[in-house]
Amino acid sequence: MKESMTKISFFLFAVLLASASFSAQLTTAPPVPPPDHRYKADILVIVAHPDDETLITGYLARAIYDEHKRVAVLYATCGGAGGDTVSYAQGRALCAERKIEARRAMASIGITNVWFLGGLDTPSENVLNSLGHWNHGAVLERAVRLVRLTRPEVIITWIPDYVDGENHGDHQASAVIATEAFDMAGDPTVFPEQVAAPRNYEGFANLTEGLEPWQPEKLYCFSNPAHGGFMKDQGPLYSITAVSPSLHVPYYELAARSASFHLTQLPTGPEGYEATYKMALDYFKVRPVQLILAKSLVGGTTTGDVFQDIVPGPIPFHPVTGYHPQPHHGVSIELGGPWQFYRRFWRAHDLERIAHLVSPEAGVESGQTLSLPVIIRNDTSNPAKVVLTAKVPEGWNVVSGGELYPVAAHGFYPTRIVFSSPAGARPAWQTLTLHAESAGRPAGSIEFRLSYGRSGP
Repeated sequence: MKESMTKISFFLFAVLLASASFSAQLTTAPPVPPPDHRYKADILVIVAHPDDETLITGYLARAIYDEHKRVAVLYATCGGAGGDTVSYAQGRALCAERKIEARRAMASIGITNVWFLGGLDTPSENVLNSLGHWNHGAVLERAVRLVRLTRPEVIITWIPDYVDGENHGDHQASAVIATEAFDMAGDPTVFPEQVAAPRNYEGFANLTEGLEPWQPEKLYCFSNPAHGGFMKDQGPLYSITAVSPSLHVPYYELAARSASFHLTQLPTGPEGYEATYKMALDYFKVRPVQLILAKSLVGGTTTGDVFQDIVPGPIPFHPVTGYHPQPHHGVSIELGGPWQFYRRFWRAHDLERIAHLVSPEAGVESGQTLSLPVIIRNDTSNPAKVVLTAKVPEGWNVVSGGELYPVAAHGFYPTRIVFSSPAGARPAWQTLTLHAESAGRPAGSIEFRLSYGRSGP
């Protein structure tokens, strides 16, 4: 027994000695390279067009020069469908010009990382038109990639809602993309080819991208200050009349200088930068930057500083609620189109704060029409016939949409009610009400706010 144990001990010693000798001959594998620090951003701005960022440039200048934050910008489109106050350049030519204008504008306040997501500039007030025209999935895939590349703690974008006076479909679509990217970039199952390790990162033809999942921490929105009463106390407010301690100039001067590079879009374009700069000075002096806290994964107060409670470095992925059908009963009506989409979108992406900020509304120019999408639902086991009636402000008329609507059992009927506004001035806000009736019984109602501005979707 003793001789057997001696043999076993000798064998184990020999194995360990051989292993140590083998290990001594191994070379150490190179470390995994870290993410490229040149593209790290503390704030990632995601907007629709070159010049959209001008509403928040005063805050961005503060963050860059006096808080030493790194900022990057994603433009969903190049703005090629707009007008040109400088030359005849239109379409792709205008797109090329506006990309240069945007990069120069951003460089003027220290932002050098600027990308374009390839969406097509879409003149519309309906977010669904823009998302469809952009090729939603392709633009989202690019946005998620750039969130993972830049690894921002904070994303700032337009408000994902239809707001009168700030109701451009592209603006809304950029907010949808930004929200989706915020919620998806930390999920390794979303666009997994982006986060798969490359076969040989020093070689060629690596089809996987080697990025890392990244969960941003706070999502902020902004909107047109002309209709900004609903934004009060919904996020931090930054004065841009304050003087930058590092540059010794007011922030509005930095914002105006940056805006002056967008010559093709401003009335003084042909007169040059200085004329545009002077016009922008007057505009920005009286417009502080009001942000809306859409959601925070790290706490902080609603009106606290953007970087309040921000956690340096990565945080765990936070899955959102996702879409779940809402129960309906009997015969009912609801707004369709973008309003139906947003009701679902807000719930799916945990944006309850946005859902309660603005009542359904639209602007209509004097003497023009408003086309209001309506969904009639029948969640009963029998077919139904539904009558829609409208109570409109004085001088308004129903142009079309007053039929008797047959709705199948457990079905729905999408329709549009078209209204015409009266000519001449009227009070700024009025209310339109739709009533539904089926089999002599009320089947719901919709209230809609109207103002005199652009026409609805």
